[in-house]
Amino acid sequence: MSGTWHRRVEAMGTTVTLDLFGEGLDDVVDGLAARAAATLREIDRVFSTYRDQSPLSRLRRGEATLAEMPPEVPNVLDACREAHRLSGGWFDPWHLPGGVDPTGYVKGWAAGRALANLRHPRVTGALVNAAGDLASFGDLDGEPFRIGIAAPRDPGALFGVVRLTGALATSGTAQQTGHLIDPFTGVPGARVPSASVAGPDPGICDALATALAIGGDDVLARLERLTDYEGLLIDDAGHWRATSRFPWVEAPRTRLSR
Repeated sequence: MSGTWHRRVEAMGTTVTLDLFGEGLDDVVDGLAARAAATLREIDRVFSTYRDQSPLSRLRRGEATLAEMPPEVPNVLDACREAHRLSGGWFDPWHLPGGVDPTGYVKGWAAGRALANLRHPRVTGALVNAAGDLASFGDLDGEPFRIGIAAPRDPGALFGVVRLTGALATSGTAQQTGHLIDPFTGVPGARVPSASVAGPDPGICDALATALAIGGDDVLARLERLTDYEGLLIDDAGHWRATSRFPWVEAPRTRLSR
């Protein structure tokens, strides 16, 4: 069986966990983790809205143009436009207080960038968990990773288990309120306390999970029509509704009534 190596790094204002699986990684795991941490800290340097002199903060204040930004910034904004299209406008970083704010995409994208630093011939699988945004590659002894989804009003309780073959992002108001802005009204609002999206791209999953928490059924219907992304809604009572191909391993019994 594969060995397991676990590392924690402080970056982007949160604790990011790195799990690596394989054989004989003792001599490489710290170097791989250091590379991943450096990537996360560089992303925070560029995209933080809390650092006054970050490139993104300067762009938001109009002190610099997009052409003067590091190349990651226009690339991320291009991906945000795609997420805006896929979500029917429910993900919209251009209609947030203070100017453009791609945070709802960047955390998942950052998890994916960190994951890329964990690739090594002896690493058969890896997981990055950036405060609920997960990115993965490979498997565990030939089996897909299994990830628990927490109950929104009882984070210590397991709501269900999903099969992870790429990325999974969760958004909502279960742990924080007031941070999700309805782009159509300009005021804080979310339809459900917990919304999750599974798919191949961690940044898009993050953005669509944000959109799903805000837009609810409208976004869930859009996800049903996509081939690569699946969504899950959980209400305050613990009732749920998901797209037809959501990757459950163990699903709760109580569905969300319409």
